Amino acid sequence: MSKVLSYLNSINLSVDEIGAKERAAMLASRSIKTESKMHALKLAISMIDLTTLEGKDSEGKVIAMCRKAISPKPGDSSIPHVAAVCVYPNLIRIAKQTVEGSGVKVASVATSFPSGQYPLKIKLEDTKRAIFDGADEIDMVISRGEFLEGNYDFVFDEIKQIKECCVISSEALSQKSGKRVDVHLKVILETGELETFDNVRRASFIAMMAGADFIKTSTGKVQPAATLPVTLVMLEAIRDFYDDTGKIIGMKPAGGIKTSKDAIAYLVLVNETLGVKWLTPDLFRLGASSVLNDILMQIEKQKSGYYQSADYFTND
Repeated sequence: MSKVLSYLNSINLSVDEIGAKERAAMLASRSIKTESKMHALKLAISMIDLTTLEGKDSEGKVIAMCRKAISPKPGDSSIPHVAAVCVYPNLIRIAKQTVEGSGVKVASVATSFPSGQYPLKIKLEDTKRAIFDGADEIDMVISRGEFLEGNYDFVFDEIKQIKECCVISSEALSQKSGKRVDVHLKVILETGELETFDNVRRASFIAMMAGADFIKTSTGKVQPAATLPVTLVMLEAIRDFYDDTGKIIGMKPAGGIKTSKDAIAYLVLVNETLGVKWLTPDLFRLGASSVLNDILMQIEKQKSGYYQSADYFTND
């Protein structure tokens, strides 16, 4: 029996789906008072990965998004910059140039996003190129077809080799530049295609065992994308993996997070499941570009008592 199957057999992979949905709904219903709400809204902004992954993406669109990422509300220094911008590999360099010195990281999808249906050799080349072009983070997709056929060793080995590519490429760049480079790997499970909560928990453990720095719900191209119950299942897997190994893994729900209320619900979920230690952009991200303006509108309401029109905020 392989190491992967041996480990999976040693842990409880069964999820009470009804219980997970009820607990997620209960936590999402909690109200946040005014002062705490303002803190939560600004914290949520600092955790956002602003993303554009469309066929019509251009340098101009990416530059505009990067400027929004650096200064979500120009003239208001109390609003933090977002955590990262996420782009296709051919736009990494322009994104890197635009955010340089701001603290905003550049993430890029790789490994034949969103399908994952390319040979490993091409996935490794894709990852290496993205890193050498300046990506601070790689968002890879797992091979869902292999996973659903029970080929867990295949999925584990693929993630492990992508992680090793990140490490080796980071070391090469560190030596070349004289500065420490540490590229993080986010592993996208595409939970909307995994069919059951048990499968989501199993895939979470495989990704973490293989070296993922973050586990991520979705590409945003498949529905359903992120949901509170699925995120809860993944957060509990992170908690159990930490209890078992001492390794700290980050989490990123992505897709379907549209309002400030949604964003706060995810923060509550993290706090109640993993604790305040995980409430940092280093360990929790929101893949939710459209939510930023709603959060900015909510902050203005908290300050003035009135909503501003969405027309007061840029759409990038």
